[in-house]
Amino acid sequence: MGSHFRSYIWDPVLILSQIVLMQCIYYSFLGLWLAVVDSLVQTNRSLDQIFSYEVLGFATMQGRLSMMAFILNSLTCALGLLFFIRRGKQCLDFTITVHFFHMMGCWLYNAHLPAALSWWLVNVACMALMAVIGEYLCMRTELRAIPVNSGPKSNL
Repeated sequence: MGSHFRSYIWDPVLILSQIVLMQCIYYSFLGLWLAVVDSLVQTNRSLDQIFSYEVLGFATMQGRLSMMAFILNSLTCALGLLFFIRRGKQCLDFTITVHFFHMMGCWLYNAHLPAALSWWLVNVACMALMAVIGEYLCMRTELRAIPVNSGPKSNL
């Protein structure tokens, strides 16, 4: 039986653990970025900043800073894709999964789907940033040159 380059083996335990890990990375670093933003403007921390769609908005300074925290979080999660997913073609799948579960969490927290246009715009922009940057970083590592000759060079 011949070997296949980068053969993919179906491993549901690995996939589920990667989904859980990416969700943990998403919420941990979002909490960290929001804490940094809150320390800048001296506001109280609450779950509303993560799950309430009414907080994200262009009208207030806190809304704009929360948007900035979400965007910085997407950059951080792109690094999570690089270190823990490591496959460029899976970055979009995991990005959509993370944001889908976030939307479900917002839906449960608010008892209805987010209705603010700013929430949808921020999350679509964050999905695009996370997927594109994560895919770029993973492709850079996948396309790195593989050393073929590891032995000492001899002069003939």
